[in-house]
Amino acid sequence: MGDSVINLTVHGIGPTCRTLDPGEDLTWVSVERFEQVMDAVVNRPEVRITFDDGNASDVEIALPRLLERGLDAEFFVLAGELGKPGRLDEDGVRTLVASGMRVGSHGWAHRDWRGISPREAEQELTEAHQVLTKVSGRRVTRVAIPFGSYDRRVLARLRTAGVTRAYTSDGGRARPGDWLQARTSLKHDLDAAWIERTLLGHVSVRDLGARLYKRMR
Repeated sequence: MGDSVINLTVHGIGPTCRTLDPGEDLTWVSVERFEQVMDAVVNRPEVRITFDDGNASDVEIALPRLLERGLDAEFFVLAGELGKPGRLDEDGVRTLVASGMRVGSHGWAHRDWRGISPREAEQELTEAHQVLTKVSGRRVTRVAIPFGSYDRRVLARLRTAGVTRAYTSDGGRARPGDWLQARTSLKHDLDAAWIERTLLGHVSVRDLGARLYKRMR
C-alpha cells in the first residue's frame, strides 16, 4: 500500500466553546482521544492530518500537540467565521502558518455547495480564497468540501475556480497525487480498534459505491 495515503480529518477538540450545529458533536473529540490518534500516526508518513471548520481548538489544543510530535497538518478554515466566538481569528491563522502548517479553504459559511446560488458560489469559492490568502500570506488553492457533499457540478466549479486539490469525506485510502482526496473523520467515540482499522485504510463496498455515485450524479 506504499502508493496510497490515509487522510484524517479533525474537527473540534476538547470542551465545546460555541454552539454546535446539529450532528457536529459526533465529530468533536476529547483531548485524550485526539492524542491517542496523534501518537498512532507518528512515523507514519503515509498518513496526512487535516482540520476542518477553523475552530479555536486548532491553535489552542491541536497545534502544540502536533509540534510536540513533529507532525504537520493542513487546516481548512471558514473565511466568513474568522474571529467569531470559538473560531480561529486572523492571528490564529498566521500562527498556524508561522508554525509550519498549511492553510486551505473550507468555504465561507459552511454551506452545502450542491445547493448554492451563483452569488454564494462566488463567495464560497473565490472570496473565501482571497481572504485566506491575504490573512495567511500564502496563496490558498486547496479546499475541503463542506459536509463531504459534492456532485459533478461542484467538482466542475472547483476546477474552474483554480482549486489544485479537493478533499472529501468519503473514507478509505487515496492516491497521493490525485486531485480529489478521500478522508476519514475522527469520531467522538473512537477507540483503539477504530484507530487500527482506520490506519489500515479499510473502506466498505458501500463507501466505494457512494464515492462513484457522488462523482457521477
